[in-house]
Amino acid sequence: MKRLLLFATGCAMIALLGSASGCKNKSETSKETPKTENPTAEVAPVKEEPAKPEQPMSENISNIPGTKIRVKTTFGDMIVLLYDETPGHKANFIKLVNEKFYDGLLFHRCIKGFMIQGGDPDSKGAPAEKQLGMGGPGYTVPAEFNPKLIHKKGALAAARQGGPGNPTKASSGSQFYIVQGTTMNDMQISQTEKYVQRAAPGFVYTDAQKEIYRTIGGTAQLDMDYTVFGEVIDGLNVIDLIAAQPTKPGDRPIADVVMSMEVIK
Repeated sequence: MKRLLLFATGCAMIALLGSASGCKNKSETSKETPKTENPTAEVAPVKEEPAKPEQPMSENISNIPGTKIRVKTTFGDMIVLLYDETPGHKANFIKLVNEKFYDGLLFHRCIKGFMIQGGDPDSKGAPAEKQLGMGGPGYTVPAEFNPKLIHKKGALAAARQGGPGNPTKASSGSQFYIVQGTTMNDMQISQTEKYVQRAAPGFVYTDAQKEIYRTIGGTAQLDMDYTVFGEVIDGLNVIDLIAAQPTKPGDRPIADVVMSMEVIK
């Protein structure tokens, strides 16, 4: 019964995440993604200004297979592999990284056992009382759902605005989240699979994916609802360190967690 309650709580959290165009901080996600203790909630949504649903393509490097990004943080570095299967998100992320868009921004919404979210340009140098999670580059990126790409621990995914205002589930132009999540048992995986099938009929977890959720964990309830476009291949412990930081109302860490990024040549 306790696990069933956790699953229900997680689903509520997911709804919160979807309310914004990205993983928003709670101030934004409270409108888009309600916070819960169970990582089954949606990614913190990001409410961006009305944007043109077009994503600018990046330079030629976006065509290089296996492009990696170094994410430098207050608690250490993470190396992120961008997926070739999501070319739109990959090109957009590389473009922003090369433009130094993310340098100096904060991980402004962090929920232990769920995810850490950043990419709001308004977070750069933001005073402690400022509510974050609404900013973006002024455009969205078309969704690129792929049943092979799941919300395992370390997954890099795009935040987005939830609700009827975003029927195509287009991603935020800049806000993203990195999954921490928790492990799941077979019953939870089965329940989540049925939940995901409501939006993606015919979706079925492979045996390998089930094993990942049993042993590594993640936030499976977000699968096929938010675009996963990369994964942390080195520095998973950094996710744990950031997610463990004390937060204030709105899920913003009390002490700023600053980031910068660079493409690994």
